[in-house]
Amino acid sequence: MDFAPGLLLGLQVALQPANLLYCFIGVLLGTLVGVLPGIGPAAAIALLLPVTAGMSPTAGVVLLAGIYYGTMYGGSSTSILVNIPGEASSVVTCLDGHQMALQGRAGPALGIAAIGSFIAGTLGVIALTLISAPLAKVAVSFGAAEYFSLMVLGLVLIGCLSSGSLPQAIMTASLGIVLGLVGSDLVSGGTRFTYDIPALIEGIDVVTLVIGLFGVSEVLMNLESRLTRTVVDTKIRNLLPTRDDWRRSAKPIARGSVLGFFLGLLPGGGGVIASFLSYAVEKRFSKTPERFGKGAIEGVAAPEAANNAAASASFIPLLTLGIPPNVILGILLGAFMIHGVQPGPLLMVNHPELFWGVVASMYVGNVMLLVLNLPLVGIWVQLLRVPYGVLFPLILVFCVVGVYGTTGSLFQLFQMGFFGVVGYLLRRNGYDLTPLVVGFVLGPLLELHMRRGLMTSGGDWSFFVTRPMSAVCLALAVILAVWTLVPKLRARVPVLNANTETT
Repeated sequence: MDFAPGLLLGLQVALQPANLLYCFIGVLLGTLVGVLPGIGPAAAIALLLPVTAGMSPTAGVVLLAGIYYGTMYGGSSTSILVNIPGEASSVVTCLDGHQMALQGRAGPALGIAAIGSFIAGTLGVIALTLISAPLAKVAVSFGAAEYFSLMVLGLVLIGCLSSGSLPQAIMTASLGIVLGLVGSDLVSGGTRFTYDIPALIEGIDVVTLVIGLFGVSEVLMNLESRLTRTVVDTKIRNLLPTRDDWRRSAKPIARGSVLGFFLGLLPGGGGVIASFLSYAVEKRFSKTPERFGKGAIEGVAAPEAANNAAASASFIPLLTLGIPPNVILGILLGAFMIHGVQPGPLLMVNHPELFWGVVASMYVGNVMLLVLNLPLVGIWVQLLRVPYGVLFPLILVFCVVGVYGTTGSLFQLFQMGFFGVVGYLLRRNGYDLTPLVVGFVLGPLLELHMRRGLMTSGGDWSFFVTRPMSAVCLALAVILAVWTLVPKLRARVPVLNANTETT
């Protein structure tokens, strides 16, 4: 479906009363999650994943997507007022945003953060709309070989660009693949890794896994960190930036939007890297770099624009190729799977109302966020005073209700607790959970398309390199792996030589 008819269909779907309501709830909850430090978007989406099981696929994805990009808005409030980032991509906003608040300019800081986020988020959705259709048309010709190679490329990208070390990423991705293979074999019908436990025959439930890994482990991590906070008590006024603020912020917002969009396309990139790089770029371009870190409004505008543009761009590889570029989109992929929908090249063909409805809802959601964030600043300030002793037990209750309400199984609750401890131990030791979730989701698809390709070719492995698009994906995976490994190996050579000489 072409751009104009598709967007018109999407607006018709997104503007239906039920979908409008779910979009509003999603962005409101997303802002709330961003405002309250200690609750990340991954944990929030994991908690609400069971709720979407009773909705239509479009309503469910619209709700969860709203939480994701809504969090990018809300995270700036805590960074500016409390100097604690509500979300990882808002870390850089603390540097100048909180200094502005201490100088009595919390209003303009919050205002430029909201307006810059709106501009960047809208530009990102426009680019998403324009790019997705042509990319999906190319990908429609994919067969088993292309899908297999695409899954390999996705796993390599996530592994190489993970925030942890490469060996750690390989270990967690492998663990995710093994967990994804638990249960019945999709081709032969036999069982694997069930250890004669009947509850494992149907495999590990994605809701149980993600709620344990992110919901339970988030509470454990925050209980250990003993967060403290002091809210800025100065009266928040003059939310609209001055003419000088606009003059200083216009170009940073534009540059941050472009940089964030392209970084959002990369697996492992997302809002965190985009916000840091955009801040560094603005400091480099500034004629007065010494102002940064002391209340420069450019240091708020650029990172906030970058992380919101990245959030919009990250939907492109998920919706058009079926590859989640980060852990949050990996959980969203789980939401598609719950409804029996496979994101990828055929999503636009088989489920046009879902694809275009989600895209159009992002236009609507960005407007809602702008309207919500500026007038409700006072309420968000009061919410920042919610004690953690109240907040974290409530999160655990939601975890238990979410898993048991979806599965009705006590065994799943034990699984949730087990994965919560596993997630805590991995995060405690510096392991990134993104490769694990992506491996869990893509591993079974990788195996399925590999076996289909081998059955089609009569067991000939060259089938995967003789098809042009498949060969390109595999070549890119090899190049990326070599590009990542060679510097690490070169760094080890002097160490090995030194050890040899001493012996």
